[in-house]
Amino acid sequence: MPARRAMKLTDALQVLVNLRNDQVIVTTMGSAREWIHMSHHPLDLNYVPSTMGGGIPLGLGIALAQPQRHVVVISGDGSFLMNLGALVTVSASAAINLTIIVINNGVYEITGGQKLATSKADVNFPGIALAAGLPVAETYEDLDSWRTNASRVWAQPGPGLIDLKVVPVTTDYSLVAPPSMPDRIAKFRAALCGNSQSQP
Repeated sequence: MPARRAMKLTDALQVLVNLRNDQVIVTTMGSAREWIHMSHHPLDLNYVPSTMGGGIPLGLGIALAQPQRHVVVISGDGSFLMNLGALVTVSASAAINLTIIVINNGVYEITGGQKLATSKADVNFPGIALAAGLPVAETYEDLDSWRTNASRVWAQPGPGLIDLKVVPVTTDYSLVAPPSMPDRIAKFRAALCGNSQSQP
């Protein structure tokens, strides 16, 4: 049996770009750095500069305010660990239109690649999510498996969590400043108030 290939962040995100139609996509940290180059959809919210752990509560608020839309939050593993309590709030909300994607690379990538505590402990993010009451939680460690299963997982009613194990980016940790925040929020708000709808 051939060895599994560890996923690159951009490859893992490209799967989502290919699936996406009019879902709201909230990106933070490393995913925001890459997503801004990969997608220019009006329902993209590149949360930069992002508060560590703030992406999931922000996405939950949008999901509750826009129940007709599928909201996807792409969080780093460091940010996810920073606010584990949010999972209980997500579970209690029963927001079937919310999907959390954890980019699991074992480092605080944006601040220079320092290792997370998870590098020395076998931490099961989907297990934590299931214990918190989320009905859907899965892990993908290689690109082929992620590509094969992404559309099925994407379509499941949530709230759900997808743990994507990717290799760290080691060449450029910097975040690219997106265009003016007031302008982006105005466009994002206008897109949210539009007529297009998407169900998870």
